[in-house]
Amino acid sequence: MTFTIGVDVGGTFTDLVASDEAGRTVFAKSPSTPQDQSIGVMAGLEELARRLNLSRGELLAATTRLVHGTTVATNALLERKGAKVALLTTEGHRDVVEMREGLKPNRYDLRSPPPEPLVPRERRIGIRERLKPDGEARIALDAKSLEAGIGAVKQSGANSVAVCFLHSYLNPVHELEVVERLLAALPDVSISPSSDVLPQIKEYERVSTTIVNAYVAPVVRRYLTRLEQRLGEAGFAGSLFIVLSHGGMAPVGEAARLAAGTVLSGPAGGVSGSRRCADLTGLADLVPFDMGGTSTDISLIAGGQASLSADGMLAGQRIALRSLDIASIAAGGGSIASVDASGTLHVGPESAGSVPGPACYGNGGMAATVTDANVVLGYLDAAAFMGGKRPLDRAASEVAVERIANALGLSRVEAAAGIYRIINLKMADGIRLMTLRRGVDPRRFALLSFGGAAGLHAVEVARELEIKRIIVPTVASVLSAWGMLTSDLRYEVSRTHYGAGSRISAVEVRNLFGELEGQASNRLRAWFDGPISIERSAEMRYGEQVFEIDVPLDGLDWASGDLIDRIEERFHRRHEELYTYASPGQEVVFVNARVAAVGAVSSSGPKAEPVRSSEPCRPFATRQAFFGAWREVPVYAFDALKPGQSLAGPAIIEAETTTVLIDDGDRVTVNGLGWLDITLR
Repeated sequence: MTFTIGVDVGGTFTDLVASDEAGRTVFAKSPSTPQDQSIGVMAGLEELARRLNLSRGELLAATTRLVHGTTVATNALLERKGAKVALLTTEGHRDVVEMREGLKPNRYDLRSPPPEPLVPRERRIGIRERLKPDGEARIALDAKSLEAGIGAVKQSGANSVAVCFLHSYLNPVHELEVVERLLAALPDVSISPSSDVLPQIKEYERVSTTIVNAYVAPVVRRYLTRLEQRLGEAGFAGSLFIVLSHGGMAPVGEAARLAAGTVLSGPAGGVSGSRRCADLTGLADLVPFDMGGTSTDISLIAGGQASLSADGMLAGQRIALRSLDIASIAAGGGSIASVDASGTLHVGPESAGSVPGPACYGNGGMAATVTDANVVLGYLDAAAFMGGKRPLDRAASEVAVERIANALGLSRVEAAAGIYRIINLKMADGIRLMTLRRGVDPRRFALLSFGGAAGLHAVEVARELEIKRIIVPTVASVLSAWGMLTSDLRYEVSRTHYGAGSRISAVEVRNLFGELEGQASNRLRAWFDGPISIERSAEMRYGEQVFEIDVPLDGLDWASGDLIDRIEERFHRRHEELYTYASPGQEVVFVNARVAAVGAVSSSGPKAEPVRSSEPCRPFATRQAFFGAWREVPVYAFDALKPGQSLAGPAIIEAETTTVLIDDGDRVTVNGLGWLDITLR
């Protein structure tokens, strides 16, 4: 028996899923250890092995592939705990990171302070050199200036260097020479050249992304080295892959090189799992709703596909690498409730995290959280939390919520219901951001509920948005880790081809994509010996615009004589899809070509059983829960429900690591996969 394992490190819990050749899955949860995530990973592997009746060494020896989603880069950015970075850039251009694009996120907020750059001005060093817009050298790299710059880096104490010269995306010769000199003078310093990180036009995006990579690379490399070492010592001899922000996975060396590409590593697994759910259920339009302990991640599956974007922003820093389009909001089970001086109730953005956690965890946390409110309202069984292995302290929840109630002049139950209502509205607003504001009607989508806390809130969030159908998989609490097992190997390359005022020719397009395909395929072949597919896209715009849109180019006849007309037709169609209009008579500018080489990794999954059971669902217990008033509500075991069975709300459905609320009048059917298919009244 051999296994593949998916590991997703969240803010509160680390989720693990093991799958064998037949597609059978076993999963486990372990408290996350923010000080060193690998400790929580190894503890989780111990628990996973126990559930398989194996030792950890036996499990790891039988594991061929371990796929890991990590928040190390994310946390380093959010908490400002990355490397001490110096920037070497073209003389006169060191302030680009502060000038940005001349715009503020909210241009009408006159008091908003500018985001603090990751590299202060004294560590941004100008080097005398200059390339012309066509890539030819106008000013040769000045040896004395470079020597002085390297000396300034050494004196600053920086342990990571970003190198970004003007127009180096066309000709990296100066950057490569600087890298060579830095390696000789400062062999222990991490180096991130922009020609390696993001070799494409737009100076601010390129320098910002390169700085982010330099900032998180030493932290990510240190963590992955430590994790590899611990896994090896524990008996793992298989392949370790890291999920990247675009949803594909890559070996450790590639993830460490392009560390900025791991900032959405964890949530990307959830989107991969959501695509798999769309395939298994036949529902092509889903709103993945992933609520964990610290945050909620929301994305969109339309036509069975997730969209990619190069407009990433995290902690005020621009990251122009392609990533899955995911909106994260500070709303989770650990979100803290508070009352301000005006007597207004707020929930979040602060979170109790895993340490100390909600008051009911008994780890010293005193603040009332969403989880505490769910305990007070009777939605969570304090004695059965985590299968009874980690019982909750109901009295501590009541004391914490009571403090909120006193500040509001309400009863304890009214305060808990208020916390529950506010967090639901916040998450519904997050879904509106992904749908309505983009011209997408959420009512034609089904809500895919996953993450440990989502089941407690999915029905009310869907009702707020007038979504009528909710799917809850059996692996809901660990779907991100499960989804990582369906991730493919992926390597992306891009190149700018920008000729102002001149239309690109078919020969240029074929040569450009041919070179990129060769580059991407050769790089992927070093990791993967299976079949490789190629995905092509281009970033294009109208002549008077300043921002490009991504245009998929798969399915075109590349030998066609009217290839450019077909590419421009794709652009007009995509522009109309995004913005409701197109201007076929206007000039179309081809800016960046992009190619992804994809190595499909075989993955087995659950098989749908015939929907056959007609026997009624039988609750294993009842308990008091607050559904507008206190009611005696039947409680069902998720694992005991069989395909074909159905039940009506109000009800509570419990699994070891998640709980699902069904409101009055809502109806649940168990589909052929054993998943919950909820229809709202």
